[in-house]
Amino acid sequence: MFLLEALLQFQIAQLETTRTLWKQKDLNSLSYEQQLSIILKDLCIFSQNICKNNFVINTILETQFLFGIIFIQKPSWSYIWTIPSSNSKEEEELISIPNHSNWTVFSRNPTHTNDSSRVIMYINICLSSLYFAFCKDIYNHRDISLVFFVNNNSVFYLMNVYSDSSQLVLKYLKNSEVVFWNLLVIIGDFSIWDIL
Repeated sequence: MFLLEALLQFQIAQLETTRTLWKQKDLNSLSYEQQLSIILKDLCIFSQNICKNNFVINTILETQFLFGIIFIQKPSWSYIWTIPSSNSKEEEELISIPNHSNWTVFSRNPTHTNDSSRVIMYINICLSSLYFAFCKDIYNHRDISLVFFVNNNSVFYLMNVYSDSSQLVLKYLKNSEVVFWNLLVIIGDFSIWDIL
């Protein structure tokens, strides 16, 4: 038990050090390529397709303190309870994904049961000083999660993508007219297989 506690304290200290270093670095005086290399060097990202398994996502959230960002594909949206509806006399079902006090979750809110997002991002609260925000105004798609953060007046984007066997989201991205010069990473489950 002592070893696990010491390991967790070490990981938390590393995240705090990374956050402090990012705040101290004056990225505006550096070129765009230098800014990206500094941010990516210090950024620890975990990505997993959890196949709608809440046990896996809860385990990841409890144990992966070393990571600053967790990208999840195919999360489990579960029924929580019913709530009064503002549109009708019948109650509406409230569905949600697992939450954890050490993580801020970013996800598109489903409009109905079949519209639940297939990608979510968790940001460690140690990185909250970077002001992460969800961008559904750029891509409002159930298979794309786009988050930006601000560091020394520079905006950077992170994208999580899930592509099923039909590859519709990849075609959607290819045909979109959005261009990012400051997209740090695109991570996801692209479901691209070569058939031999």
